[in-house]
Amino acid sequence: MTEQSNKPGFWAIFWVFLQLGLTSFGGPSAHIGYFRHEFVSKRRWLSDADYAALLALCQFLPGPASSQLGMAIGLLQARYRGALAAWLGFTLPSALLMLAFALSLTWWQQPLLDGVLHGLKLVAVAVVAQAIWAMAQSLCNSLRKALIMLLSAAIVLWQPAAIVQPLLMLAAAVAGVMLLRHQPAAAGTALTGKAVSQRLALSCGLLFLLLLTGLPVASQLYPQPALQLVDIFYRTGALVFGGGHVVLPLLQAELVPTALVNADQFMAGYAAAQAVPGPLFSFAAFVGAVAQTGSSPLPGGVLALLAIFLPSFLILSAVLPYWQRVSQQPTVRSAIAGVGAAVTGLLLATLYQPLASSSILTPQDAALALLAFIALQYFRLAPWLLVLTGAIVGALLY
Repeated sequence: MTEQSNKPGFWAIFWVFLQLGLTSFGGPSAHIGYFRHEFVSKRRWLSDADYAALLALCQFLPGPASSQLGMAIGLLQARYRGALAAWLGFTLPSALLMLAFALSLTWWQQPLLDGVLHGLKLVAVAVVAQAIWAMAQSLCNSLRKALIMLLSAAIVLWQPAAIVQPLLMLAAAVAGVMLLRHQPAAAGTALTGKAVSQRLALSCGLLFLLLLTGLPVASQLYPQPALQLVDIFYRTGALVFGGGHVVLPLLQAELVPTALVNADQFMAGYAAAQAVPGPLFSFAAFVGAVAQTGSSPLPGGVLALLAIFLPSFLILSAVLPYWQRVSQQPTVRSAIAGVGAAVTGLLLATLYQPLASSSILTPQDAALALLAFIALQYFRLAPWLLVLTGAIVGALLY
């Protein structure tokens, strides 16, 4: 039996990511923890080293890092069908919820959501803490790696600007080459497969650039609201660094002053996006649905959603084949080791700010987050069950 025949198909990948899309609360940092539990610890589709290499790549690229990471995992398992299955499964639940919210703005008033959201944020703290603990054991297993991790965390907490993260990844790569030589090769690594041909990678890269430069021109020549919407969301997805939260000022500057979206509606949708599982970029479905484009809400929401995620898919496909080849070189392995330690440091910083600082407000919160961590780490409670428990506890206590 060939290696490819042992890999999951479209529906198997879709089902796994659908479960994650239904239960992955807490934003990109928590998603990284959920993904690691599912694909490294549980299913062993990737090793920790492969996971860190993919995560490092997605940190370098513009767009939503956790969604790109999911696409990359699907791409390596079943090529483009796998990438599509991963994106659909992970994005569909939050996109449908945001579309439903857009269609029900007139009666959406549920104070209970505040308590549920708080409970889910405490679960996210535990998920990220458990991921950091596991990743540190394999990716920061020397004094030098631990120092890179701690220094990275300190730098991000000191300077949380979006541009700092890709610069920090570059600095960690240089530190890895200088300080972490003779890193062992990963035997049977998943990153050596040919999920994307170089010809197709080049085509995706050219299409990425063509749309990035051509859509603004086309929207000026043919000022149709739908085309303007696609242009805005494609450029946002292509140029945003630093995760889903950075999308807020970019979209607000494009949509609110031009009266495509009402300011109150925009902020209400962004607040609702914090309470749903899955990628924060699903906020695009809400904005596209309420945008004044002259069309019905559903097509606008779908169009905006596709436009904001398309750049991530194209640029990942363009870069991944070359990343697969160079990631096995000794110098690059040392760089990846440094980046893996820095990625763990980024998660450590995120655990403190904004997750713990915005979630753990009382001793009761700290106790509940600690109990959730113990349930994950020592009792191996399934993450989806912990999410359900956190929602119920939050609704009852807060």
